[in-house]
Amino acid sequence: MIKITNVIKKSPAFKAGVKSGESLISINGNKITDVLDYMYHAADEKLEIGLENRSLTLEKDEYEDLGLEFDSFLMSESRNCKNKCIFCFIDQMPKGLRETLYFKDDDSRLSFLQGNYISLTNLTRSEVRRIIDMRLSVNVSVHTTDKALRAKMLGNPNAGEALDFLYEILKAGIETNCQIVLCPGFNDGEALEKTLSDLSVYESVKSIACVPVGLTKHRTGLEPLVSFDKESANAALDIITKYNKAYASDELFILAERELPDNDYYNDFPQYENGVGMLRSLEHEFYMYDIKSKSKRKKSIATGVSAAPFIEGLVKNSGADVKVYAIKNDFFGHSVTVAGLVTGRDLINQILPYKNELGDELLIPITMLRADDDVFLDDVTVNDVGIALGIKVRAVEINGYDLYDAIID
Repeated sequence: MIKITNVIKKSPAFKAGVKSGESLISINGNKITDVLDYMYHAADEKLEIGLENRSLTLEKDEYEDLGLEFDSFLMSESRNCKNKCIFCFIDQMPKGLRETLYFKDDDSRLSFLQGNYISLTNLTRSEVRRIIDMRLSVNVSVHTTDKALRAKMLGNPNAGEALDFLYEILKAGIETNCQIVLCPGFNDGEALEKTLSDLSVYESVKSIACVPVGLTKHRTGLEPLVSFDKESANAALDIITKYNKAYASDELFILAERELPDNDYYNDFPQYENGVGMLRSLEHEFYMYDIKSKSKRKKSIATGVSAAPFIEGLVKNSGADVKVYAIKNDFFGHSVTVAGLVTGRDLINQILPYKNELGDELLIPITMLRADDDVFLDDVTVNDVGIALGIKVRAVEINGYDLYDAIID
């Protein structure tokens, strides 16, 4: 029973007489427990809506929304993670940040709706059945197919057995993207070879992202882990590149000091959000333009250490007057090199000595900011940075088109 908080005017539900404050029980006789039930069963054009004390019939166009709104997007509480992963980044964050940054979700509904990765450890068999019956594509954090090793790495005695749910989903032909966070000495080497071999036999595995573990300087009391170096990164790449569905992150290639693969290697970039092929895609889009800029405006770009040399090469070839600044991560530690974890305070402190050399505008990747907001991880705002540096600061989407437009605008 889910309370309806609003009925949009002129919507099918409004026209049928559904009232705000009523409780939704069922659609076409199917019990509604959350957003997935709602979306799946509300897809028909003719619907029987079961409310707490009555039922109504309504009709809608094929792609028309019913017009019902609820307390939350999921229509129930988000499920938190039951694991204690040895590589969990949230466990490596310092205290005192926004409370929402410490929430660990492991919700299968968000996997389908927003692309989040799930471990499968808090699923029930009926929920697995629902994924299969509804044909819901999922993203799964696998890490290893060795059951004992997975239980150790996820800090959950049930993590190994949860792989049976994965195989059930894959055998049913449900399209699945997989993720492996590689930890040297744990799931690399022979363990990685086994995992990629086990997963690659399933046609329903669309892709497998292999990303190096991220370690901060705040790992007090946690499992001892080491970062990848050039040798171990190359060893991992030698294994990953043997499998057609497996993709190494840009960071692994950078650590190994290897050239990034050609655009064709990434197919349709199925693991772009995992940092797989992001730089090569950026380059490809950037060079879709006539790259010789006629802009006379001087600008600056601030980004993470790993991407800075690549970005510098792009803008140099454009002919634009742009200086690229690589921001070291003093907040989390210098082993963290991605732009998405740069804080506002680190940005200010490291750019401040150059404030008179920045030109007309400072460009930053939008991944430095909280989604749909202008706030960095440490609660510093874009406006705060602009005031401190005395310059306009603009967040740019991570694609070559927007980067090119921003530097020549």
